[in-house]
Amino acid sequence: MNPRILLARRPSGAPVPEDFRFDQAPLPDLADGEVLVRHRFLSLDPYQRGRMDDAKSYAKPVAIGGVMECQAVGEVAASRDGRFREGDWVLGGFGWQAFSARPGKALIPIDPKEAPPSTSLGVLGMPGLTAWVGLKDIGEPKQGETLVVSAASGAVGQVVGQLGKIAGCRVVGIAGGPAKCAFVKDELGFDAALDHRQPLEAPLDAACPDGVDIYWENVGGAVQAAVFPRLRDFGRMVMCGMIAQYNGAPPPGPNLGPVVRKRLRIQGFIVSDTGWARYAQFRAEMLGHIAAGRLTWREDVVQGLANAPAAFIGLLEGRNFGKLVVALD
Repeated sequence: MNPRILLARRPSGAPVPEDFRFDQAPLPDLADGEVLVRHRFLSLDPYQRGRMDDAKSYAKPVAIGGVMECQAVGEVAASRDGRFREGDWVLGGFGWQAFSARPGKALIPIDPKEAPPSTSLGVLGMPGLTAWVGLKDIGEPKQGETLVVSAASGAVGQVVGQLGKIAGCRVVGIAGGPAKCAFVKDELGFDAALDHRQPLEAPLDAACPDGVDIYWENVGGAVQAAVFPRLRDFGRMVMCGMIAQYNGAPPPGPNLGPVVRKRLRIQGFIVSDTGWARYAQFRAEMLGHIAAGRLTWREDVVQGLANAPAAFIGLLEGRNFGKLVVALD
């Protein structure tokens, strides 16, 4: 049988355990060209909250009674595609379940000898690719510039800041609580780390005396309101996400009048627009940084499919520490 977590109902505000339902189904049959994947690690990410709502977006919502969406890595259990053999490791969009049948053409082969397989859901996966694409294409970091990263200890933020350091930027991270701030500064190597649970205005002025050239936006809300007025002329604001407002109505935003006066660039992006077509280049570059000791990461691993809903709810409340993954037996 195939254990699964389904969407039981659409949330009203923040998700609660009753919005999910555990289910079991027979293993899927394979058609020609398909591969049966035994999932080993599932990725929990903030964007999945949007898939729970029946609202127009860049991707379809999860249907009521449908398997919750996520990327996963796993091992090939059976194959009707000559490119894959039993035991091969693959990356793809498999959902909150133990097995899935997918077309071979939709799978990305990964080599577990290059890095632990779970990293293909974090630093070497969609979050890392998001950081790499957004910083390179929109942030355009230059030597000596100041980069501020919100949710700096999270899956995307920790990669953004380290890539900024590699590019020669002064990097200031914003995170929640002393432990996460210490991780950002001492382990990731950011130049400064600010706690968003305290007022940010004076610490931002001290950490960024000449203003901010690039702001990587993961949070929105009060953090955005504090950073935005400190953007310098020709500053860039990379709009990756705004987790602070995923569960309810957005708070009032900053006055956008200075966008014209300061000639600011504010741009959102979705990694699937151009990122996956560049995955091979991204992975090779990131593996080089890892081998040279320029890049590190932290994972928050939850054991067992049944614990995925509670872990996801905690993610939206900021209780995770690093890239959140679910390990399956």
